[in-house]
Amino acid sequence: MNLDFSFLDGSVLSSFVLKGLIFSVQLTLIAMVGGILLGTVLALMRLSGKKWLVMPAAFYVNTLRSIPLVMVILWFFLLIPLLIGQPMGAELSAMITFTVFEAAYFSEIMRAGIQSVPKGQVNAGYAVGMTYGQTMQLIVLPQAFRNMLPVLMTQTIILFQDTSLVYAIGAYDLLKGFEVAGKNFNRPVETYLVAAVVYFVICFSLSMLVRRLQKKIAIIR
Repeated sequence: MNLDFSFLDGSVLSSFVLKGLIFSVQLTLIAMVGGILLGTVLALMRLSGKKWLVMPAAFYVNTLRSIPLVMVILWFFLLIPLLIGQPMGAELSAMITFTVFEAAYFSEIMRAGIQSVPKGQVNAGYAVGMTYGQTMQLIVLPQAFRNMLPVLMTQTIILFQDTSLVYAIGAYDLLKGFEVAGKNFNRPVETYLVAAVVYFVICFSLSMLVRRLQKKIAIIR
């Protein structure tokens, strides 16, 4: 079999692939921000020591971490429209699903980050009259975010890779763009090979950025 990549010029990439890349990046950013925010709330619930907060948060995190992401994507896409009585669309469904799913993983990262802050600093906040909320907001969370930033970025890289799973509901992501181009030019092997290279270049570049960030944070410490 002869491979021919000549058809993958700028016009093809802009017509088929660019749209998918934009959606994959949007999905990654939205799920990252939403997942970190919701994950932080879940982490604080689990660390609150109050059983009525700990139990539902632990159930949420442990349940979602035990289910394959592609199954959650399919369930949400198929079942939620039945409950609300109208279709949501593949893109919106993917954004909500990824945010909800990733929150379980970001929650564990944030919980570890919060626990990495010395308890003496928490006690110092209480000593100067801060409430639990103020201590978390002003003392603990800023340090936890800094400590966990490399891990948060690593999880975001994994999140970007996982966006390819939205093919299951027909959303037009980066991989879908290459697939459509391959079908139009009857060159599926070439397009899938180029897609693999593109994913590798993006993820490897981000991994190098994470390594540099880890070194800087180590120097600060």
